[in-house]
Amino acid sequence: MAPHAEDAPTGLSSNGDHVPINAGQAPLEPGIKKSIAQGKMMEFPRPPKFEDKYKEREYLKGRLAAAFRIFGKYGFDEGVAGHITLRDPVQPDCFWVNPFGVAFSLINKSDLILVNHGGEVIDGGEVRLLNTAAYMIHSAIHAARPDVMCAAHSHSIYGRTWCSLGRKIDSLTQDSCAFHDDHVVYDSFNGVVLAEKEGKDIAACLGDKKAALLQNHGLLTVGKTIEEAVFWFVSLEKCCHSQLMAEAAAASRGEKPITIGAEEAAYTHRTVGRPASGWFSAKPLFDVVHKETNGDYLQ
Repeated sequence: MAPHAEDAPTGLSSNGDHVPINAGQAPLEPGIKKSIAQGKMMEFPRPPKFEDKYKEREYLKGRLAAAFRIFGKYGFDEGVAGHITLRDPVQPDCFWVNPFGVAFSLINKSDLILVNHGGEVIDGGEVRLLNTAAYMIHSAIHAARPDVMCAAHSHSIYGRTWCSLGRKIDSLTQDSCAFHDDHVVYDSFNGVVLAEKEGKDIAACLGDKKAALLQNHGLLTVGKTIEEAVFWFVSLEKCCHSQLMAEAAAASRGEKPITIGAEEAAYTHRTVGRPASGWFSAKPLFDVVHKETNGDYLQ
């Protein structure tokens, strides 16, 4: 079944009818009366739905290849470190991942490899090297979190720098509110994750949150879609960068950055921190990569 196109300029009324959104109205405006907002919420695009799981697999593999191109574009590669995994819609106990040693910026859909629950590469491109750390971390997360379709981890510069502090990020900006009470610190470092126990410990620490700061290591994000997981990673990296600068600037004046109140942060999280928000926020990233590469990654 082909992806459904969604129309954005209408909303759903309380009885399910589509109603137009008038220019100038802001149904999400804080403090707006419920009677005014009701029926005026915009209907945004949503991820495509498929009846054929094999067609869904091919579509998602293309999105996963695009995700690696995005990571390469943002400089999230560090030698051969880093991985993004996709739960296979045909065999949900297996996942697709990048072949070990292939540059993010060169990955095509046909390069991806399929790994089963035992850590065996059972399908994929010519290079079938599997990063053991990728398997140990991601297999544990996919097993513990049936809701997670995608998980992303890399040694990005600001993320790994912040992770050396062993602290959560604060709600300093609207963007960081997406992670308000929705991320954890994994406060252990035992070298490269080559043991099954370490992967399970990371998954247990993550719990039901969208992100983990792996102490002395780097960022880990998850999502119900590839796009969501990718956007949370990109955004969390920028939030780490922002807080590092804010704390340095404030410290130079003997001050501390101003944090957003817990109630306001929680309210904002309900808008910018939802899975649908993550998917929609990532759409421009994928559109740009597709345009810049002329869809080369789909080979």
